[in-house]
Amino acid sequence: MRISTKADYAIRAALVLVTTEGDPVSCAEIARRQGMPEKYLEGILGQLRRAGLVRSQRGVDGGYWLSRPGRTISLADVIRSVDGPLATVHGLPAQDVGYAGEAAHLPQVWVALRSSIRHVLEGVTLTDVVSGRFPGTVDELSALPGAWESR
Repeated sequence: MRISTKADYAIRAALVLVTTEGDPVSCAEIARRQGMPEKYLEGILGQLRRAGLVRSQRGVDGGYWLSRPGRTISLADVIRSVDGPLATVHGLPAQDVGYAGEAAHLPQVWVALRSSIRHVLEGVTLTDVVSGRFPGTVDELSALPGAWESR
């Protein structure tokens, strides 16, 4: 699975907002704290707002804040808000892909992969990431031999 730059920035921006306890934070401040381009981040924050994950207010005292507690927003929620479905095959849902012959059973693998991705990303909240305390599954998977190796 590839995590897009947009999804990475969206999650990192949301993590900043978790730490501000509902006080508005400017786009410029989020960009500065996370080393992101402000103009690109503006569009991402707009997508998060349209998805109902953040709220915003214009003006001198304006900025962005989470629309609900970080413990109720999963990483999957954030990724879907900027990138759409978590796992597709050629833009189609995994269960809608059909192959012939030797590859006929491949869709089952794609469905299992999507299920695995969902299990992790829907099970981890913004608050989990900020605190560094993850569900057992994440700890177990990240501790597997070779998990931290690039392949």
